[in-house]
Amino acid sequence: MPRPDVNDLIAFLAVARERSFTRAAAQLGVSQSALSHTMRALEERLGVRLLTRTTRSVAPTEAGERLLQGIGPRFEEIEAELTALSALREKPAGTIRITPASTPPRRSCGRRWPSSCRAIPTSRWRSPSTTA
Repeated sequence: MPRPDVNDLIAFLAVARERSFTRAAAQLGVSQSALSHTMRALEERLGVRLLTRTTRSVAPTEAGERLLQGIGPRFEEIEAELTALSALREKPAGTIRITPASTPPRRSCGRRWPSSCRAIPTSRWRSPSTTA
């Protein structure tokens, strides 16, 4: 059995949750026709009907409901993790290295700077005397 594309599964989840090709297509930014073709192709690859279609409604079949319950929470977990990762993008991180030109400023800089680094918990302080 060929492996379904992740985008096909995302499309299935949208249709099954919205119970509408129109709303799912708008959510995904594709045409209703393209979404319908994607669903037909997914059903053919899996060899099982996932959606019952009428002129007025769309509903998951027993197999579709099983797939929805099985993969839906996993995709939600993936989305939550990606959102959590994007929060890291907004926090500064890394090594802060300051090398003063003369010895007396090194001592005063070395005493004051680490306390300033507490505002950035993901930063590391490297003492000027330990840098090569």
